[in-house]
Amino acid sequence: MKEIVGVRFKSVGKIYYFSPGDIQANVGDHAIVETVRGVECGEVVIANRQIEDNEISSPLKPIIRIATEADMKTPLPMLVKMCGRTDCLSLKIMEL
Repeated sequence: MKEIVGVRFKSVGKIYYFSPGDIQANVGDHAIVETVRGVECGEVVIANRQIEDNEISSPLKPIIRIATEADMKTPLPMLVKMCGRTDCLSLKIMEL
């Protein structure tokens, strides 16, 4: 069994599993994660949970940290640079 957190980068996109390490993530949090595309920001859609090893297709990348309130207030161009995507913060960007 492995502990995972599920993160989604688009509002209806695929859910990707990440290793939480010592981080406790809650559904609705935004997480800064390491991906094959670099560091990105996505929404936690599955809180910490244990799953069977055979449900994981490749080694899990780590969650770097939970996004802070300051991250969420960062101007869009800086977020795009940090996340590499404009859709990484889903509806939170609309709140700025």
